[in-house]
Order: sequence, then structure tokens, then C-alpha cells
Amino acid sequence: MEIKVDDLNGSEVTALLLEHLQHMFEYSPPESVHALNLDGLRQTDVTFWSIWEGNELAGCGALKELDCGHGEIKSMRTASSHLRKGVGATMLQHLIDEARRRNYQQLSLETGSMDYFKPAHQLYYKFGFTLCGPFANYTDDPNSLFMMMKL
Repeated sequence: MEIKVDDLNGSEVTALLLEHLQHMFEYSPPESVHALNLDGLRQTDVTFWSIWEGNELAGCGALKELDCGHGEIKSMRTASSHLRKGVGATMLQHLIDEARRRNYQQLSLETGSMDYFKPAHQLYYKFGFTLCGPFANYTDDPNSLFMMMKL
């Protein structure tokens, strides 16, 4: 698998991110959806990567800088045709490595609390993330699960 910084202009990436947003709104109330749209992912404080298996898009992930010592994982998604192939774990390790390279002391994320998100919860726990309270501009929300990792 090859991971590369992505400019978000490719049709495959656009389709995967639209699918991601669609699922977020399908499984979470609108006020609890915190996924970034394409414009949000193009902001200067966000770096977006795509992961490829040959010429097939396998997934994506992003890292948002909250401050010089704190990053947030955004838009982790595996293409449905690549589920259970290690794409999510590969991308998550890449994001953790990049956060360490940037000398962040903490890496945080928000994900849904519903059963649909349990595979993501298990992945984050496996990598050492622990539950925490809301961070940055988030507020308490029973539909959100907040996690963090000290680096």
C-alpha cells in the first residue's frame, strides 16, 4: 500500500469522502456529525492523505493541527472494497507517526458512539487510544466518543 499527500481533486477521493459524509449523516443526528467536507479538509491546518493499493483507492485519513502540540485525526475511511485488509491500521499508524514527527504531545479524535462505529473504537483502543472528554471546540454529546493518545 502506498500513502501519499492528496490534493482532494481526484474523483475517487471525492466519491469516498462523499460516501463517508453520507454514512455519518445516516448513523448520527446532524448536530452530531463532525466530519469535514472537502472545503474543510482543504484548510491550511489540515493535511490529507490517501492510501492506494496499486491503482485502487483503499482509504484516506487526515491530521488537523489544533495547536503546536496537539493534533486531531479526521476523516479516517476505508473503501468498502478494502475492508478487513489492514487499510485502517496502516493509515492510523501513518497518522500517529506523522504526529510524532511534528512533535505533538497529544493526538485526539472524535467518533460516533453508536454500534456502527464499534470497529473504529476497537482499532483506536488497539493502538493505545483512551477515552477522554471533549477537546477543542467539541461539547459533551451522547452521540460522540472522544479519545486521545499521549505521544
